[in-house]
Amino acid sequence: MLLFRHEEGVVRERQLPQRTHHSNHIITLLFGTADETIGPSVVTPPSVLPGRCPFLLQRPVRTATTCGGRKKMKNEKIVLSTIAYCQRLKSFRTRAALVLTTLVLVVAATTGATAQTFTTLDSFDGTDGSFPYAGLAQAGNLYGTTVSGGANGEGTVFTMTQSGNLTTLHSFLYYTDGELPYAGLVQGRDGNFYGTTYAGGTNNAGGTIFKITPSGKLTALYSFCSEVVNGNCTDGSSPDAGLVQDTFGNFYGTTSQGGASGNCGEVGCGTVFKITPSGKLKTLHRFQRTDGLYPYAGLVQATNGNFYGTTTEGGANTTDCGGFGCGTVFKITPSGKLKTLHSFAGYPKDGARPEAGLIQATNGNLYGTTQAGGANGSAGTVFKITPSGKLKTLYNFCSQSGCTDGSSPDAGLVQDTNGNLYGTTQGGGANSYGTVFTITTSGKLKTLHSFDSTDGAIPDAGLVQDINGYLYGTTTEGGANGEGSVFKLLP
Repeated sequence: MLLFRHEEGVVRERQLPQRTHHSNHIITLLFGTADETIGPSVVTPPSVLPGRCPFLLQRPVRTATTCGGRKKMKNEKIVLSTIAYCQRLKSFRTRAALVLTTLVLVVAATTGATAQTFTTLDSFDGTDGSFPYAGLAQAGNLYGTTVSGGANGEGTVFTMTQSGNLTTLHSFLYYTDGELPYAGLVQGRDGNFYGTTYAGGTNNAGGTIFKITPSGKLTALYSFCSEVVNGNCTDGSSPDAGLVQDTFGNFYGTTSQGGASGNCGEVGCGTVFKITPSGKLKTLHRFQRTDGLYPYAGLVQATNGNFYGTTTEGGANTTDCGGFGCGTVFKITPSGKLKTLHSFAGYPKDGARPEAGLIQATNGNLYGTTQAGGANGSAGTVFKITPSGKLKTLYNFCSQSGCTDGSSPDAGLVQDTNGNLYGTTQGGGANSYGTVFTITTSGKLKTLHSFDSTDGAIPDAGLVQDINGYLYGTTTEGGANGEGSVFKLLP
């Protein structure tokens, strides 16, 4: 994860616990040599470089210092943009291209979408958590995570009533139970919630899998990097996604790094794993780059019993997207036999860099999003794919003037009882802070809400719908305190 520090007119990199691995490319991309398979490159004048974006604020941000050979986090005031692409570059090459494309394309415009019933339920202020990257789990009340903030500044688990009363259940502590919970929670069959942290744990920085009761008692079940060979965490590291439980009670998930080191250097290409509710972990697959690279998203179990997922990079098209591949859709059996169903090719052929998981709709097909690629450059897509691997792009974002229909979806989709799909975009919309949208399974899209920063900004996660039809979600930034929000919307 990369943030930019602005000192005396100079833009400087600050490296946080990494969710990506190509920082050496960022400066080149910012000056206009982005891979054309991701999207058209744009030459950027210094006036719009990160750290000099039009909308600026100061806020505490997590920065790393070395303490006794281990990374220790501290808070530091740095100047950041409230625009997603000037603050958070989880994927350096794509995010850089998106910064430039969005700043050029977004103009003052009004959306044709009708007004919806929208309510901001809570604005995080740091003490109760800050910057929620994940969506919510619903079990009567809502349950979620924040990446930072809380009593120790290292992220929280919280619960909230549907009217907006928030209670912090747990504040993470790096060396014991992890930190940076980018993923959301899943409720197990035993009534407890299960989740992951991207970093921390007993093995320095590999991340953890944890269990937490509805009342807030947390147990760390597994710390990644428990198996190390030649400096590589063969059991995986840095889980960026949540878990899914099968009918036998076991959980399945992915790690964005670790596993095999051959084609991916010491960090590894990522893994797929299975873990019992008691914490016994088995690595099912170690990616090798040609079959996928860096799975940021979790898995979904289809009606045929197999699991389906995405990788952000890698795949058969290794010459595309800067030579790293544009990402994949894969199928894996419960025993670990993996098959690549589709390798993305990027602009202008199809999408690129899927960072979200899939959903199986009632018609049996799988639906997902790509953060980049598509017919309109680096704005992203919505796609469907059959369980056998036939993919069709349903919608290309930035199809409307000024990208009022949204751009750069980073989250997956949810389906309502009428068969319609709902999702979010990080950018675009009437105010350039992201959108909530609905789309039919045939590809007809409608923008339901455009964020304006005061009600939230940069929704990085998907939605959950209650029995009354309300959609609930989070925004990574914005809100009354600029540190993210929880909202509900009646379509």
